[in-house]
Amino acid sequence: MSSPSFTTRPEIRGTFGVASSTHWLATQVAMSVLERGGNAFDAAVAGGFTLQIVEPHLNGPGGEVPILFWNENDPRIQSICGQGNAPQLATPAYFRNMGVDLVPGVGLLPATVPGAFGAWLTMLRDHGTWELADVLRPAIDYARNGFPLVPRIVQAIYSVQDLFHQEWHSSAEVWLPGGKVPHPEHLMRTPAIADTYTRIVSEANNKGSDRRARIDAALEIWYRGFVAKAIDAAYRTPMRDCTGERNAGLLRREDMADWKATYEEPAMVDFGRYTVAKCGVWSQGPVFLQQLAMARHLPLEGVAADSPTFVHHIAEAAKLAFADRLAWYGDPRCNDVPLADLLSDDYARTRAALIRDQASRELVPGSPGGRTPRLPDLDAARRALAQADTRFGVGEPTFAQLPPVDQWLERELFVGDTCHIDVIDKDGNMVAATPSGGWLSSSPVVPGLGFSITTRLQMTWLDEGLPGQLRAGARPCTTLSPGMALRDGQPYMAFGTPGGDQQDQWTVAFFLRHALCGMNLQEAIDAPAWHIDHFPGSFWPRTTTLNRITVESRMPESTLDALRAAGHEVKVGAPWSEGRISVCTREPAGNGARLLRAGANPRGMQSYAAGR
Repeated sequence: MSSPSFTTRPEIRGTFGVASSTHWLATQVAMSVLERGGNAFDAAVAGGFTLQIVEPHLNGPGGEVPILFWNENDPRIQSICGQGNAPQLATPAYFRNMGVDLVPGVGLLPATVPGAFGAWLTMLRDHGTWELADVLRPAIDYARNGFPLVPRIVQAIYSVQDLFHQEWHSSAEVWLPGGKVPHPEHLMRTPAIADTYTRIVSEANNKGSDRRARIDAALEIWYRGFVAKAIDAAYRTPMRDCTGERNAGLLRREDMADWKATYEEPAMVDFGRYTVAKCGVWSQGPVFLQQLAMARHLPLEGVAADSPTFVHHIAEAAKLAFADRLAWYGDPRCNDVPLADLLSDDYARTRAALIRDQASRELVPGSPGGRTPRLPDLDAARRALAQADTRFGVGEPTFAQLPPVDQWLERELFVGDTCHIDVIDKDGNMVAATPSGGWLSSSPVVPGLGFSITTRLQMTWLDEGLPGQLRAGARPCTTLSPGMALRDGQPYMAFGTPGGDQQDQWTVAFFLRHALCGMNLQEAIDAPAWHIDHFPGSFWPRTTTLNRITVESRMPESTLDALRAAGHEVKVGAPWSEGRISVCTREPAGNGARLLRAGANPRGMQSYAAGR
């Protein structure tokens, strides 16, 4: 079938190295590391720390990151879990006794252990070659000397300025220089973060005799030293949150000390020539794999990517996969999650057979291995909203001039929650990482450190006995979902996107446009996209919408009409509003050479790919 005749930008091609991320500065930092002799792991870590500074509305030092990688010296796809645990004080009974039905989305209460620092440094220590001081230098320089403000950062600060002025004074000190919202044309400086990272490097250099020891010392400083002590002190001080009250947090120094990033085997599914890998069932990643497994049994071969057949079948597969996420996903260390059954071909065939010509209007979780599904209390969102103080925002940061909460829940504003970065070096090492959390607008800045802590605990339920239930010491089931793929058994693609619940929708359609429809990377990114809402949202207040599909207006009118005729509630979005995908690939080019490619999302005008 024919591909689009043009793209917004070229597909990047080279042989030395490629990088793609959600911000041009992080991409350039990663490429500069490759140019100076670093490998893909050094480059991804340097780019990841840069993202914390230049996209503070989307992630921060106090956030989390899941990572997938391929090391040519240990040739297999591996996962690093940088999702921190729930504090030991965080139990369903604690929140029930507060009189709430959901973990709040804003403030100190939804904190988990911030895992990004541990995950990045674990990969750097075990697979990189550079010193911590060198990979942190670009982030420190941008924080101290200034970085350009993209409009969404200003909108984020604008929307919560009253909260900062009235309640979160430590945040006002960082994000309201001179007491005012920063101007979009000015450079922003966050010197407190620069000081924190500089102190970590200095103390680690004094304690460690070699590169590995210095990185281990930095981990010790973060999780047991002055960083952990500052977080502990800050989280004992009550602060205003979306309950309307001032509450202390539950995160303690002991929670920090007991956590470390872990290596895990990824979940995988085959699709034709491809084997796609995702992080485990503590993440949203298997939702992608379930859709891909169903796609093997759907009439997609030879179908145009903007046809109603293509869109309808993928949308309906997403409904089934997300219903299973709701019923079955959770931290496998604490739950007997039937992942093998969920990803089996027999189960996928059974689920695909449920897809009809008409759109489903119901949540339909399956019965993997013959088990009976159970869903959480979906009325909790209504009760939570009735009890809540929503003047200063909701769980996932939605950046606009603050409208009433009913409009927040209905309008498809630019939702910023996450970043992404991919890197492949000349030796074929590959990294895909999706950092998030620690958003400037979701929790108060920790005094003395200059950054906020993740609020990922809001993605748990208080219902007893659910896999996604809040459990002390357990990981919440995050939406973060980097991807990696083999082709013909060889490492091929690193990819991902921000977008919360949309991540494993946008990337599924992107992957199929590339793998089935023959589009190159940039064509597959640029093509008209969509997402469904057919489940409770992962972020507070977790409202449930069923049978809605939001489609870019660039989609053919005939496709929109056919989707309406099939019973979909069609919402037409802006022409370039769906997707934030970054991607890099490698493939043999003969005589031992590799051809490297990359693409990046044009939507939002800040993502870039680079390479040579």
